[in-house]
Amino acid sequence: MRIAIVSPEAVPFAKTGGLADVAGALPKELAQAGHEVRLIMPKYRAVDAAKFGLVRNENSLLVPLGDKTVAGEIFTSSQDGFTAIFIGNDEYFARDELYGNKTGDFPDNASRFTFFSKGVLQCLKRLGFVPDVIHVNDWQSATIPLFLTSIYRNDPFFRKTATLLTIHNLGYQGLFWHLDMPLLGVGWEYFTPEGIEFWGKINFLKAGIVYADLINTVSSKYAREITTPEFGFGLDGVLRARSKDLFGIVNGIDTEIWNPRTDTLITKRYGPETLADKLENKKTLLNEFYLPQKPDTPLIGIISRLADQKGFDILAEAMKEIMAMDLMMVVLGTGEARYHELLTRLGKSYPTRLGVKLAFNLGLSHLIEAGADMFLMPSHYEPCGLNQMMSMRYGTVPVVRDTGGLSDTVIDYREKTKTGTGVTFTDYNAESLVAAIRRALALYAKKAHWETIIKNGMSTDFSWRASAEKYERLYGEAVKKKIM
Repeated sequence: MRIAIVSPEAVPFAKTGGLADVAGALPKELAQAGHEVRLIMPKYRAVDAAKFGLVRNENSLLVPLGDKTVAGEIFTSSQDGFTAIFIGNDEYFARDELYGNKTGDFPDNASRFTFFSKGVLQCLKRLGFVPDVIHVNDWQSATIPLFLTSIYRNDPFFRKTATLLTIHNLGYQGLFWHLDMPLLGVGWEYFTPEGIEFWGKINFLKAGIVYADLINTVSSKYAREITTPEFGFGLDGVLRARSKDLFGIVNGIDTEIWNPRTDTLITKRYGPETLADKLENKKTLLNEFYLPQKPDTPLIGIISRLADQKGFDILAEAMKEIMAMDLMMVVLGTGEARYHELLTRLGKSYPTRLGVKLAFNLGLSHLIEAGADMFLMPSHYEPCGLNQMMSMRYGTVPVVRDTGGLSDTVIDYREKTKTGTGVTFTDYNAESLVAAIRRALALYAKKAHWETIIKNGMSTDFSWRASAEKYERLYGEAVKKKIM
C-alpha cells in the first residue's frame, strides 16, 4: 500500500507533544511491514538540513491563497525505510515555535496551514506519488479531505485516494474567522453547519471530521468520550453522526528509544531482573532537582504540559495535603503562566519535598521515567497519553485518572489477585486524587506487591507493532469505502 502520513510535527524533526511521537514511529513500522510510506510535514527552523540530510527537490510549489500565490519548496530525507518530505516557506515556518508563542497562537495560522495542506497535495503530484490513503493528523492538516472533495474532486491523480483523519486532541480545532474563507479557495456552499462552519467561524478540524472517509482517535475510550457533550467540545453531534466511521486505536511507544536496558540518557541501565539498579537513577534524579538523598522516600514524577486538561487545577488544590505526606515530587514541563507561578512558589515553600523545572528537557524526561517510583497523570481528559506507557516500561508505577487512553492502558492493581499495572481513580476532584496517592504509598510500603506491580507493567507490550497493524486494517477499510 502507498501511504502518505501528513503531520504538523514528528520526531526527531520537531515536537510539541505526543502527536510528534506517533508521526515519527508509525511510518517506521508501516515501512517495516512492506508499505511504501511518505511522511510530510512543514520545514520548520528546527528541521536542520545538514543534521537530517535534507535534499532540495528540483520541483517547487505555487500555492493559491486568496488573492495571491505563495511559493514553496520541497525537501526530502531518507529515514528508516521511508521518505520524509518537508514543505518549505521561510515566511511561514522559519520560526522558533511551531504554532504560537507565550502571547498565543500565531495570527496567520490559517494561512500557514492552508498553505501547508494545499502544498501537500501539490507536492504529491509533483513527486508522482499516488497514495492509496492520505492519513491526516489534527486540525493543521484536516482540510486536506475538504480539498480532495472540492478543488481536486475531478482530478484523476487522486481518484482512488482515500483519507483517514486522526484526532489526537479534540480540544484543539483550528478556529478562524469566516473572512478567511477565500484562503481555502472553496465555495461558500461549504460554509454551512453541515460543512465547515462552527458558530460563525471556520473549523479546520471539522472539515476533516465531515469530509474524511474514516476517522479515528488515539484510544477506544476517547473515541466514545468525544461523542458526549462533556468531552465533545461542541463537535459531539457531528461525531455522533459519523459514529459508524469513528474508531479508536491506542498509540504505541518507540520501544527502541524507551528501553531501560539500552537507554543512554539514564545513569544506570536495568531490566526487571536488575531492578536494584533503578535506584542509581533515583539518586541522580534527586540530585538534579536539589532534593535530599533519601532513596527510601517515595518519589513521584510528573512530565506534562501545565494546563487544566492535565489535571493541574485539582493538583493545585491538593498540593498542601500531598506535601504533608512522606514523599517527594519532581515536575518537568511548561504551560500556563498561572501554573508556572504556582509551582515556582510551591517549590520555594517545600524545598526538600518538591523540585520544579519549567522547561522541556529530553534527557531529564528519560531520567524521571527511570528514577521516579511513581508517575502522576491526574488528567481531566487524556486522548491517549504516552508517559504512562513509558513509565510502565521503566518500572515506574503510574497513578492516573480513569479516562481516555489512561483507562485503556493502565489496569488498577488488585492485591488479592496480584493483577494490575498501576493505581487509578475515577472522580475528577482533589479528594479522589489524594486518596489515589495515599493508596499508592500504602502499596509502596508492601514491597512484594510493589515489585509485582512493577513487573506487571514492565512485561506489558506497548510497542507500535500492534497499533500499526490496526492502522493497516483501517487504511484498507478507508480504501474500500472510497471505491464503493
